Amino acid sequence: MRALARTLARVLLGGAAVIALLFGGTAIGLARLAPSHDRPWILEQSRMPVVHFDGDRIVVDDIRNFDWSGTGEPQRRWESRDYDLTRLETVWYILTPFARDWRGPAHAFLSFGFDDGRFLAISVEARREAGETYSILKGLLKRFELMYVIGDERDLIGLRVLRSDDDVLVYPARATPDAARALLVEMLEEANRLAAQPAFYGSFRNNCTTRILQHVNRIAPEPIPYGWRVLLPGYSDALAHERNLLATELPLDAARERFHVNDRAVAHIDDPGFSLRIREPALTPDPRRTPGHLSNPPRPRPEAADTITLLTAAQPRDRGGQRAAPARSRTRRQWRALK
Repeated sequence: MRALARTLARVLLGGAAVIALLFGGTAIGLARLAPSHDRPWILEQSRMPVVHFDGDRIVVDDIRNFDWSGTGEPQRRWESRDYDLTRLETVWYILTPFARDWRGPAHAFLSFGFDDGRFLAISVEARREAGETYSILKGLLKRFELMYVIGDERDLIGLRVLRSDDDVLVYPARATPDAARALLVEMLEEANRLAAQPAFYGSFRNNCTTRILQHVNRIAPEPIPYGWRVLLPGYSDALAHERNLLATELPLDAARERFHVNDRAVAHIDDPGFSLRIREPALTPDPRRTPGHLSNPPRPRPEAADTITLLTAAQPRDRGGQRAAPARSRTRRQWRALK
C-alpha cells in the first residue's frame, strides 16, 4: 500500500510539474510579448487613423473608404476629412451578429451623424496580420493589437453586407448633441492614444463592445455593468433596449426588423446618399408613436448651455416595458468630475 501511495505521489507531483512548466512557459512567453505597429497588416487595417483637434473643428487623417462592391480586391481609398463638432446631431449603434441561428457572437460599432448628412463610423477591432484569421483563443493570448478603424459607412457596413453576408442593424441611440460630442471626442482621443502607443486586443475585456461600454461609462451618470450581454454582444441590443438607450418605442423584435438594413445597403451601395437611404425606416413615422413623430428626429439643443443630458441618462424600462423615472441631467462641472 505504501509503495502504491509513493507511486501515486510521484505521478501527481510529476503531472503538477509538467503543468507548472507549461503554464509558466506560456506566462513567460506572454510577458515577453510587446504590442507593435510594425507588422505586415492586412490591407484594410494597414493604417492607423490620426485626429487633429482645433476647437470645434476636427480633421481626421486616414479615414477608410474602400469600395467592396466588386468580387476581387476592394478599391482602396484613404481620405482626410474635416468635421464641425457643432453640427453633430446623432449617434447610431450598429450591430452585426455573425450567425443567424445564435445571436451571441457579433461585432458592434458606432456611427455619428452630422446635420449636413454625413456620418463618421468608428469600429474597434482586432488588428490582424496578413494571412491571419480571428479567433477568441488568439485574442486571449495577446496575438492581436487593438485598433480604431475610422471610416465611411459605405465601407464599414458594405464590407459586412457584401463580403461577410452578416446581418447589419443600425439603431438610433438616444443622445443629445452635447452627449454625442462628448462620446465622439472620447473615442477620437483614444484613437490618437493608440496611434501613439500600441495596445493588445483582448477577447473578453478589451474588444469592440467592452470598449464602447468603457467610453459610454466615462460620460454616464450611472455606469452600465459588464455582463453576459456584453460578453455575447449579439444580445447587446437587448441590453440597450431594456435601458431605454435606443430611440424607438417598438418592442425589441419589431425594432430588430425595422432597423435591419441589408437589403437597402445592397440596393444603395453606390448611392452618394447611402447613409440616409439605409436609415429611411428611422426617418419615417414610427407606428408606435403619435402621428408625425419621427423615430429619431433632430433634437433641439438645451436652452441652458451649462447642462448636458448624457447618452445613458435615459432610464431603463421595468419588466412591463414602461419607462422608469425621468431622465437625469448633469452639469458640465459634474461631467468633468466623472471623467
